[in-house]
Amino acid sequence: MSNTIVNIILFSSAFLGGIAVILFKLQFSKNLKLLISFSGSFILAICVLHLMPEIFSDYDASIGVFILLGFLIQLLLEFFSEGIEHGHFHSHSKDLAVFPYAIFISLCIHSFFEGMALIDGNHNHHDHSNSLLLGIIIHKIPIAIVLSTMILSKNISKITFFIAITLFAVSAPLGLYLASSHILPFIENSRIILALAVGIFLHISTTILFESSEGHKFDLKKFVIIVIGFALAIFTS
Repeated sequence: MSNTIVNIILFSSAFLGGIAVILFKLQFSKNLKLLISFSGSFILAICVLHLMPEIFSDYDASIGVFILLGFLIQLLLEFFSEGIEHGHFHSHSKDLAVFPYAIFISLCIHSFFEGMALIDGNHNHHDHSNSLLLGIIIHKIPIAIVLSTMILSKNISKITFFIAITLFAVSAPLGLYLASSHILPFIENSRIILALAVGIFLHISTTILFESSEGHKFDLKKFVIIVIGFALAIFTS
């Protein structure tokens, strides 16, 4: 699959997910939480089945450092995003009409790294690239819905809303473009990019799964969704 097609898919999934909130009056719901749980399990399985074996195929201890760095990057981003990446939605009435810059920028950076992660598969590993792309899309759509819902809850103008959603949708394709063009020095080593992405994905997916059951109670529906996510990752390998 060419980078152009991948970029179109990445942009469309985020942009359409965002404007669907207006077109279909979507709201944050339990079904959306289930979709986020599914995306978390699918991404975790992709990391374990494909990405980690690949980056450690030619063992280099420094790669593990970049995985930990990616984990810390996501931990820092969530300090500003308030956990929207794993389905948290906070609407504060006192913040009405104030654009959530910190949350928005952190989500764009997160999306940027997601796009960069697709570079490796676009060259030699079409199997895991397609699986990872599917996982990112499944993860990106509900996040776009949550982000859009949050922006609209603050009575932001429609023009600002569409600009914000467009910028968010562009962030992942921009990451893939920069990774593919080798503009930045460290991008010459695609394993480093993948290691950073794995760290980010591990943080996101495990947080989603750990928080998938409220009050640490067993939820059969969510458990089944997680199992389906694992199974789909296995069968699409």
